[in-house]
Formats: sequence, structure tokens, C-alpha cells
Amino acid sequence: MPKAPVKRFRRLPDDEQSRVIEMAWEDRTPFEAIETLFGLAEPDVIEVMRHQLKPASFRFVYGASVSPAALPNIAHCVHLMC
Repeated sequence: MPKAPVKRFRRLPDDEQSRVIEMAWEDRTPFEAIETLFGLAEPDVIEVMRHQLKPASFRFVYGASVSPAALPNIAHCVHLMC
């Protein structure tokens, strides 16, 4: 059974689901932007990506483990918040 973040994600319209995955895949988009736009915090987005992507794709995007040093920083993407 999917966890709560995945259930919240599935309630989003299809186009918003695609946008969340696209934004999470991009290096330039900070998790804070995703949280502001869609209400999914960083751990929720990671859980959704882990559930939605094939294991090899998830490892390709996030590496063997997800560490804060490997995640996008809000300073890199201030223009998205405008």
C-alpha cells in the first residue's frame, strides 16, 4: 500500500503530477519551490520519486543514497520563486 505522500501526489491532476516529477528531476529546481507550488515537502517528493521511477532511474537521479549535499539549493533557483 502506498504511503501518504504518494496518495497526496496521486490526487494531483495528471499535468501537475508530471510537473512535480519534471521539477524533481531537474538539478536547478529546489525542493522549496516544489513545496510552495504543490505542497509536497522534500521527503514527500523523494518518496514519490522512489515510488514512480524504476529503481535504476531513481539511483541515476539521486545516487545510491539521497544526501542533502546532492540536492539543489534554493540559491540556485531564486528566479523560480518570483
